[in-house]
Amino acid sequence: MNLESNQMTAKQVYQRLLSYVKPYWMAFMAAIIAMAAFAGTEVGLAALMKPLMDGSFVERDAETIKLIPFMLIGLFLIRGVANFITSYGLGWVARNVIKNLRAEMFERLITLPASFYDQSTSGQLMSKLLYDVEQVANATTEAVLTLIRDSLTILGLLAWMIYLNGMLSLIILLTVPIIGFLVFNISSRFRRISKTIQDSMGDVGHISNEVIEGQREVKTFGSHQYEIQRFEKANQKNRQQRMKKITTDAISQPVIQLITVLGLSGVIYLATQPDMLEKISVGSFISFVTAMFMILTPIKRLTKINSKLQAGIAAAQSIFNLLDLPAEQDTGTKTINRSKGDIQYKQVSFSYNTDKGSVLSDVSFHAKPGQTIAFVGHSGSGKTSLVSLLARFYPLTTGTILVDGVDIDELKLDSLREQISLVNQQVILFNDTIANNITYGQKSHVSNEKIIEAAKAAHAWEFIERLPDGLATQVGQNGVLLSGGQRQRLAIARALLRDAPILILDEATASLDSEAERHIQSALEALMTQRTTLVIAHRLSTIEKADQIIVMHDGHIIETGTHTELIAKGQHYAELHRLQFQEKITEAQ
Repeated sequence: MNLESNQMTAKQVYQRLLSYVKPYWMAFMAAIIAMAAFAGTEVGLAALMKPLMDGSFVERDAETIKLIPFMLIGLFLIRGVANFITSYGLGWVARNVIKNLRAEMFERLITLPASFYDQSTSGQLMSKLLYDVEQVANATTEAVLTLIRDSLTILGLLAWMIYLNGMLSLIILLTVPIIGFLVFNISSRFRRISKTIQDSMGDVGHISNEVIEGQREVKTFGSHQYEIQRFEKANQKNRQQRMKKITTDAISQPVIQLITVLGLSGVIYLATQPDMLEKISVGSFISFVTAMFMILTPIKRLTKINSKLQAGIAAAQSIFNLLDLPAEQDTGTKTINRSKGDIQYKQVSFSYNTDKGSVLSDVSFHAKPGQTIAFVGHSGSGKTSLVSLLARFYPLTTGTILVDGVDIDELKLDSLREQISLVNQQVILFNDTIANNITYGQKSHVSNEKIIEAAKAAHAWEFIERLPDGLATQVGQNGVLLSGGQRQRLAIARALLRDAPILILDEATASLDSEAERHIQSALEALMTQRTTLVIAHRLSTIEKADQIIVMHDGHIIETGTHTELIAKGQHYAELHRLQFQEKITEAQ
């Protein structure tokens, strides 16, 4: 799946972004009305210069002199209230939009198929969820605020200037097409650079995440300098792209402002000519010049905001590309209350990528209810891929998998996966309490008695009760505060509490020492009782009691039978067993 597959135009992106504003249209409209009021006070300040100069200093009108201070106070009161409504209203709308976008992204991430995560890194996805969304926040608050309010201010001031003197205003208006042409070309460059910045932020996040999660490996293998250099490369790329954006911004702003000032200078020159001075009053001239100089500030803000607006559009496009990715296909219509555990693979073939060949080829076997089926073979023989297909993490290339005689493609995903428990070699624990990790995925409240019962059956209660906070003990990120054996026992307790009729054990004892393995093996035997169990085994001693052992090689089944039958055959399994037996003797010596 390609996150950049759906390339929308800037207009389409912004229109889609505005659709998220629609539920909050009343607050948004209130903010726009407040912006118009604020822009009106800007024009009002320029217009006030005319009666101030003509009425106070030229005509010395007493009524005007008394009125001017109150008019100023009124203008700034309106200005203050309008500014508050604008800032608060837009901020409220923007944060709601961001909350909704984040919620949609998180929901999409949870429902995306496993194949998506095979091609993506957590750092890049976190960058989208955190960094890209904040760029959109800037585009929907500061950018919109500046774009609307300052545009209205400029239009209002221009209208006032035209009212005062149309010929002088024409000179200012001549600069508008030139500025528009520059802004259009600069915008496309800002958008390209912003996309590259987002990609580089994803790389920075990805490398950081890897080093944080693998900090022990980094220290053990002395890879500090390698990781520093890898991070420096991504960090430097991010800096370079940022500098391109800063350079473009730094050049574009003074150029646009220079064009504006040239127009203003031309106006001042013409306005001070004797012929023009005879046609315009002092108040009108001062008011016109004030409006000219006041128009510089919003023009300056508009030129600066372009970079944030384009960054927001680029970020929104990145977000929408993620949201538009198809979720896991769930075309099933049938449900199972509780499976008998009858599993059949019929001529199953599978490939992650057709260009790289098949991972599994023509695999068939039958696991009857309550049986334990073990899979053995060298690394890369297709064992993990085989059991992953049962939970429909990946679609089959060809063949059929049946549960209780029903094709798994005909079952609803939730119903199918409710029948399965998984205990993996790489145990995943959440940064939460022991109790919450054991009850993870339970649809209803579970009493402490039930949790303790599962923990005891998993041989986990013996270490839990020694902890100061017992079941309320925080396990740290991915259970870092517990040993490997303790984490494994919690995973078994979780599977016991789930009480699913089908159990998948993916090398559940491969990374444990012999003492820990004895505890885990006892817990596993309790877990496997009255369940259909598919075991991926590294240590052959753990599967000697299996009802059927399937030996795999390069995606094919090459041997099947019980432990005794396969040893008697003296072929592939017997050779694997002999090699492991020799390793044990060597370790013992």
